[in-house]
Amino acid sequence: MLNEISYSAASKHFKTGQYTEALSTLNRLIDTKRDARTYALLAKTCIRIGMPEQAATSYELAYQQDGIDAESYLVESIKLYFDCGQKDKALALSNKLIHKFHKYPEITYIVGTILLERGEPKIARALKSILMKSDTVEHMKLGARIAITTWDLFDPKDIETARLLLAKLPRQQAVRLMYLVFCREHSKFDAIEKHQPMIDAAIASGDTSFVSFDGTFFNIHWTDDEHINQLARSNTPAFTPEMTARRHQMAHQWGQKIRIGYISSDLFDKHATMKLIRRVLELHDRDRFEVTLFCHSDPDLLNTNVADRTLWGDVVTIRDMTNEEALAEIRARNIDILVDLKGHTAGNRTAIFNMGAAPVQVAWIGFPGSTVNVDLDYVIGDHYVLPDSSKPHYYEKFVRLPETYQPNDPLNRPLAKQITRADVGLPEDAFVFASFNANRKITPRTVELWSEMLKRAPNSVIWILHNSQESKANILAKFMAMGISAKRVFFMGKLEFELHLNRITVADLGLDTFPVNGHTTTSEQLWSGLPVLTVKGNNFASRVSESLLHAIGAPELIAENEAAYVDQAVGYALDPSTIRDIRARIDANRFTKPLFDAERYCRHLEAAYETMSKQARAGIAPDHFDVAALPARTEPFHGN
Repeated sequence: MLNEISYSAASKHFKTGQYTEALSTLNRLIDTKRDARTYALLAKTCIRIGMPEQAATSYELAYQQDGIDAESYLVESIKLYFDCGQKDKALALSNKLIHKFHKYPEITYIVGTILLERGEPKIARALKSILMKSDTVEHMKLGARIAITTWDLFDPKDIETARLLLAKLPRQQAVRLMYLVFCREHSKFDAIEKHQPMIDAAIASGDTSFVSFDGTFFNIHWTDDEHINQLARSNTPAFTPEMTARRHQMAHQWGQKIRIGYISSDLFDKHATMKLIRRVLELHDRDRFEVTLFCHSDPDLLNTNVADRTLWGDVVTIRDMTNEEALAEIRARNIDILVDLKGHTAGNRTAIFNMGAAPVQVAWIGFPGSTVNVDLDYVIGDHYVLPDSSKPHYYEKFVRLPETYQPNDPLNRPLAKQITRADVGLPEDAFVFASFNANRKITPRTVELWSEMLKRAPNSVIWILHNSQESKANILAKFMAMGISAKRVFFMGKLEFELHLNRITVADLGLDTFPVNGHTTTSEQLWSGLPVLTVKGNNFASRVSESLLHAIGAPELIAENEAAYVDQAVGYALDPSTIRDIRARIDANRFTKPLFDAERYCRHLEAAYETMSKQARAGIAPDHFDVAALPARTEPFHGN
C-alpha cells in the first residue's frame, strides 16, 4: 500500500511539472518496488530534467521486467541510447527486435545508420526494403544510401524506389543525384537525359551545395570538372588538417627496412586490382622493404584464390576487426608507409587512415582522383593523370612516376588466343567497334557519338559488354532512337578472364568511355593487342587511357576532342589497313614498352617509397615530387 501511495505521489509530481520532487520520490521507491511502470516513470522524469542516458537505462530496466509494454520500453531505450551516442548499446539492444524490424522502421533506421558508419553496408542491405517502404523521408533516404553504397549488388527494384523518393522531393538536387546513380547503373538514358540537365543547370547558376551529398565514386561518372569532383564527399569519414598534424608529430620507430602496409578488400588473384599489382608485390625487394597486406577481403572471394599470397607479403586478416583493433595491429607492426588500395570504392576502410595509423599515408591505384576527406599525404600518379593544373584540386601531394601510373602483371596473366568471329556470333566482313567497359560508364552522349560512327561507316557494327538484361535493352533502345538498326548492335555477357581476353582479339577497335575511361579494361585490351581510341580528359578518371596509350607507344589513339574521336574511328573503319599497322605495333610493344614491364614499374615505385620515407624521417612535410626514370630497357621482357 505504501508503495502505491509513493508511486501516486511521484506520478502527481510528474503531471504537475514538479520533476525534481518526482525524481526524489521515485529514487526512494526503486529501493523497494522495481516494477516496469516505476522504471518507465523514472525514465520519463529523467528526460524532462535533461538526463537522457539515465532515461535510456531506466527504459531498459523497465523492458527487463517483461511486462505488457516491455517492447515499447525497449524501443524507447534504443532510441535514447542512440541519441546519446551509446551506439554499441543501441545496436546490442536492437538485436532483440531483429525479427520485428518491419514494425519499427525507426529502429531499422538506427541500425542501418550505425552499420553504414562502421563500414558494414552489405549487412545493412538487409534493412533496405524496410527503410524504403517507410513513410518517413529520412528513412527512405537511408535506404537509398545503403543501396548506393552497395552498388555492386544493385537490385532493379531500387531504381523505382529512388524515383518515388524523388517524386516526393522534386526540388532536392541531392535526391536527384541519388536517383541518377541508379539510372546510370541500369543505362536508363531517358531519365538521365531528363534529370542530368537539371543538375548541370543548378551548378551553372552557382548552386553547388548539394554536391556534398554525392558519393565521390559516383560523382566522377557524370563530371570531369575537378572542382566539382572535390566537393563530393557523402560517404567519407570526417578529416581535418589538425589530424594530419597530430599524426606527423607521433613518435615512430624507424627500422633498417622500409615497412610498407597495403590495405584492401581485393587481395585475391581474380580481382582486377590484383591483375594489375600482383607482380609488383612479388617483385618488391625484400632486402630493402618489409611488406604487410592488411586484408579485409570477403572469405567467399578468398576461396576462389589459387595464388600463393605469401609471395605478396605477410598477410594479416583484419576483416573481423573493428577499426580500432585494425589500427592497433598496424601500429604494433610499426608500419612506415600505409597504402590505401581502395579509395572511394566499395568495401573501403578509409576510416583507419583518419585515426593516425602511420607516419606516411598514401593513395595508390584504387581510386582515380583525390580521396577527399581522408588523411593521406600522397597520391601516386604520372604526368598524364596528374598534370600541374590539377594540383589546386588535391590536398594530397603528387608523386608522379615517370612513365605510367598503372602497373600491370605480364607474368601471371595469360596471353590471349586468337578465336574466330563465328565463335562469338559476329559478322566476318564488318569492321567491329567494341566497348568492354562497365555500362555505368556509357553516357547518352557516348552512344550518340558511337551512332554517328556507325552512320558514317556503313560496313561497321558495334559490340558491347552488358551488365544486365535491363541495361542491354536500354542501350539498344538508345541506338535505335538514333537511327541505328538493331542488326548492327551486338552484345556480350561477362566471361572468365582468359576467355574474355580471347574474345577481345576479334574486334577491330576498342572505343573508350568518358568521363570515366576504361582502367584495367583498357590495359586488358592492349594486352590482347587491340587498339583503344580515347579522348583527352580533364581529370584523373578521364585521362587514364591517355597514360596507358603513351606507355605502350600508341599516342595517336588519343583524340583531342569528341569530333576528332568520331573522325578517327570512322577513318579507321573506312580504311582498316591504318589500324592494322597500329595493332601490329601494340602487339610488339607489349614486351618492350613500360606498360607491361612490372619489374621496371616496381623499381620506380620503390624509389618513390624511399623518397617518402627519407622526407618523413627528416621531419620534412610532404611535398610534390617526381620519380626519375630508370635507363631505357634494351632487352625485351617476357610475359606468360
